[in-house]
This record gives sequence, structure tokens and C-alpha cells, in this order.
Amino acid sequence: MDVVLKRGRERSLLLRHPWVFAGSIAAVTGEPSPGEAVELVSFRGDWLARGAWSPHSQIRVRAWTFDPDEAIDEAFFERRLHAALELRRRLGLLKPDTAFRLCNAENDGLPGLVIDHYAGWHVGQFLGAGAEHWKEAIVNAAMKLLPAQGFHERSDVEVRRKEGLELTTGTLRGEAPHELVEFDDSGLRLLADLHGGHKTGAYLDQAVNRRLVRETVRPGDSVLNVFCYTGGFGLHAARAGAGSVTQLDQSADALALALRNAELNGLSGIEYIQGNAFEELRKLRDAGRQFDCVILDPPKFAPSAASVDKALGAYKDVNLLGFQLLRPGGMLFTFSCSGHVTRESFTQVVAAAAADAGRDARILRQLSQSPDHTIGLQYPEGEYLKGLQLFAV
Repeated sequence: MDVVLKRGRERSLLLRHPWVFAGSIAAVTGEPSPGEAVELVSFRGDWLARGAWSPHSQIRVRAWTFDPDEAIDEAFFERRLHAALELRRRLGLLKPDTAFRLCNAENDGLPGLVIDHYAGWHVGQFLGAGAEHWKEAIVNAAMKLLPAQGFHERSDVEVRRKEGLELTTGTLRGEAPHELVEFDDSGLRLLADLHGGHKTGAYLDQAVNRRLVRETVRPGDSVLNVFCYTGGFGLHAARAGAGSVTQLDQSADALALALRNAELNGLSGIEYIQGNAFEELRKLRDAGRQFDCVILDPPKFAPSAASVDKALGAYKDVNLLGFQLLRPGGMLFTFSCSGHVTRESFTQVVAAAAADAGRDARILRQLSQSPDHTIGLQYPEGEYLKGLQLFAV
């Protein structure tokens, strides 16, 4: 079955960007079912790509391959996952008890598919109609290439509804994960809730930045970790010898797990604050608290393009408070995981916050996601995590 593009709409596919929006389609021959492979052709009839049909999504087709001779079958998924696994092997991630992203969707040539590995368990998210259609083949390939105790599904994210798919979770193969799975995070032992934790259980995308915080914090430093979730950044700071660590999060359950993670690593004397980050930061500022290192890792403030302006206001507010709580000569690590917020916009907002706080700051590093969260060169949307390491005077 062919999906014919409107005149002039083939440019993105020629550049190997994998998305075709509904508004770019002139005609469809036949009646493809959700997830079925279709042929993408130009208005002149030139073959462009082969992809998965998604009739309920504005992204109507996600391209699997730009090779006319490559069939979409079980062997295709095994090849793609093998290539993804070999990259992680080259990155040195295939060690016992580690956690890493095995497949990062479009960035690894498998649109709509995320697979994370946690110390013996695969956790998958099937986010597109194509990935859903080929679920069994994908699970088979993953379990063959990297044997695991089980393959657990966490397709409980709202983006599935845009694909006409129901939210679903459950163990697809092998054993169900333990209530909490312990894994190695650059020398720390952390616990992840693979059944109900954020994302697939933990923020694996921040692994490289947690190491950076550990390398940056000096013995005796006071550290504030905001939106701490289960405490990773703060625990790495404590392991580096920080004199004090304050973990702040709105979730009591997250803080309880942060405390368990601290105990697991023999780290004590950590302060825990439960509450709304903006309110609690103002309380700390008004109480005259100051910190040598502040880490701001908020949730996604901009879930859609329509929410970007509101999100930029929130980033401005939280970074203003961060600067106000930072001692002169201190370090600020600040992040945005909102894919709709550009790096340029985020940097401008942080600069405005520094100016309003009356602080001068230098960018020491521009930060991104860990390398296992690959970024496709032809798919700039893959770089959703933006961050800055700042020295403020």
C-alpha cells in the first residue's frame, strides 16, 4: 500500500527525518491497518521510505527504513536491536547490575520503541502503532540478544492515546520484576520501581550528569538537590564528601525511596524536605539559607508546543530562586527535559534569571542526556534534555 505525499513535502524524508504528518499526505492506496508497513512515495511516484501507518496520530507514518530492499519483518527488528546493543557494548555499559537504555526509539532507527535494561530486566515502552504491531517480534529479539529474567512493559504514558492505543503495563516474558530492582549507578547502589516509578523506573538519562556533580562537589560543600525524585544527584554529592545535602521533592514516596537509597549506600545526615519546590525554595531563601551547589532538575514543564510560554515562565522562576540560594563562587546545575523548549530559549531564560538575581555567571559546560540516550543526527527532536553547569559570582 502506498502513501503519496503532496508536492514538495518529500524534503524531510530525503533528509532521513522519520516523521510524515497527516497534512503532508495527498492520497493513500488501500486501507492499511494500524502499524502495518506502507510505502512512502513522492507526488511524482518516486519511492522514499517504508514506514508504520498510524491512522489516529498527527504523525501519520513513522519511517522504518530508507532502503527499498529492506523488508520489515522479524529479522529487521533483530538487526536494529543488535546494532543498538553493540553501541551500548562499545560505550562500556554491558556490565552486571548496570542500568542503561538499550533502544532510544527514532534515534536508534526504531520509532516509537523504548527499551531500558535494569540489572537483569528489560522494561519496554511501545509508544507508536508500529512498535505495538511488532511487539512480539521485538520482545523475542530483545530476549534473544540480551537474555534477561523478564521483559516488563510500561506503556502507561499518555502519548499512546494519540496513537489510538490504550495504556497498558504487565510482564510480557519471563519473570515479573521485583518490587524494587537494585542497580549500579557509577558506583552507587540505587533502587528503581519498574512497576510504577517515573519513566521506566529511574532517570537513566541523567547518569552522566550525576557523575559530573560527584566530580564537581568539593568536600565540605553544602548541596541543594531540587526535584530530587529518589535522590540520585544528592547521593552522588554526599559520596563526594559534601558537608551537607538537602533533598527536596513534592512526593513523599520519592523521598522515602531517596532515604532508602541513602541507607543502602551508608550515607547519613541528609536533610529531606517535602513540598512544592517553588514554595519551599522561597522559604529557604527567606530563611537566609545559602548553598555551594544547587541542582535544578524539574519535570517536563512544556508537555506541548502550546505550553512553551508558560513553561519558560516556570523555568525563569525556579532559576531565579536557584541563583538567590547560591553562594558567590557556587555551582548551579540546571536542566530542562521539555523537548519543545529549545536550548537557545532555555539558556536565554536562565540568563534572564541570573540578571534579575543580580548575579554574573559563566557557562562551564552545556549538558545533555547520557550517550545511551542516543540523538539521531537527522532527528534533532531526539535531544530533549538540555542543561547548563554554571559558575556564579
